[in-house]
Amino acid sequence: MSYTPKYHVFVFEDYSFNIETNEAIFTYSFDEKRFFTERVLFQKVDQPYDADALERALSLSFWLVGTSYFKLFPTPDVMLKKALPDQWQANFLTEVYTQGLSQFMFENELTRANMPRFEALQTDLPTTVTYQPKGVVALQSGGKDSLLLSQLLHQAAIRYTPWYLSASESHPAVLDELDALVQTVLRRIDLEAINQALQDGALNGHVPVTYIVASYAIVDAILQNKNTILLAIGAEGNEPHEYIGDIPVNHQWSKTWQAERLLADYVKKYIASTIQVGSPLRGFSELRIAELFVEKCWNSYGHAFSSCNVANYKQGKDNQQLTWCGECPKCANSYLLFAPFVQPKELQSLFGGTDLFKKPSLAETFKGLLGIDGVMKPFECVGEVEELRLAYQMARTRFGEDVYQLPFTVPKSNFDYRAVRPSQEWSQEYLTAVY
Repeated sequence: MSYTPKYHVFVFEDYSFNIETNEAIFTYSFDEKRFFTERVLFQKVDQPYDADALERALSLSFWLVGTSYFKLFPTPDVMLKKALPDQWQANFLTEVYTQGLSQFMFENELTRANMPRFEALQTDLPTTVTYQPKGVVALQSGGKDSLLLSQLLHQAAIRYTPWYLSASESHPAVLDELDALVQTVLRRIDLEAINQALQDGALNGHVPVTYIVASYAIVDAILQNKNTILLAIGAEGNEPHEYIGDIPVNHQWSKTWQAERLLADYVKKYIASTIQVGSPLRGFSELRIAELFVEKCWNSYGHAFSSCNVANYKQGKDNQQLTWCGECPKCANSYLLFAPFVQPKELQSLFGGTDLFKKPSLAETFKGLLGIDGVMKPFECVGEVEELRLAYQMARTRFGEDVYQLPFTVPKSNFDYRAVRPSQEWSQEYLTAVY
């Protein structure tokens, strides 16, 4: 059954920043009738900041945050009352609202015709601002990638601010063990309006959340007078799950190498050429990141980190103490990635002493991760099929085929997990503790 829009147009209404309360407010509507307001509270700012750069960064957040509300009643027509795009920006937004919402489109049986094509509403914008501040912000989640990045920065004696976007008043306690004070930003999604919309038949699904988080980090970096925003993303997300026509269906398009370059280009073109955003870990496979984490971080964080979204990262959930559910694709993926490098009993202790390979409830999940029997790869941030096959192969070689055994045969893999993938050249200076 084809989708029939409930409303005619999605409206980007307004955004603002209150210098007294340090709160950013973003407002959207459908047909100027049904409204949604997102609020983001930044920490107190004690020093002057570049107001022009901040305004440009806020406009980027305004556009990206809109995906969280647009998805409820998607319309091919949009209206922008503020932050009018030029042609390059219109192309950028069209990419974000198709590629970035590809999983949402797939799961709701939408096509490109249901999604907006943004049009240029003004000629090329003025050149970027002259922005001189220096300093590093490193995004944190409590997962293996961001903790590894912090450890590499520590070993390289690089000063940085750990940065965490929270949906509640708390943050993972493991972040308090870092060698710098965590900077938190509180995101208040309009849950009341969203829940009401869902009761009225709204759609739901995944949005390009990494882009949204990165945009808020850029805003906060400008408020802090810093110029480098470090993400913690390996060579992941590039393997499509499916296709909608010519659109690759990707769980987290905004984590891909393509998306990182696009965002970096946007920032340099429209905010400030001196602001850098990207991931120093981009050149590493997920399996190599797991190996480095065990080598450099396991003793400190092995029983305090988690990559499980189900157990820790739902809206409003208190996630001070991170844990694992032991039932989701992220848990299965992490089990595969760490199996070659961590003693079996030690790894199983994270999951209540259970060998996840022997859990019947995870058999289909592992088939999807390992490309078996045509089972589709789970919609999660997980490793590549060949990479995960190699992880299983390495674990069985090191610890014995009788120790690790799935209830089906896994093909051999020649994946080169130590090969260095492309990354932004400037980011390599943060990897001196590896090379």
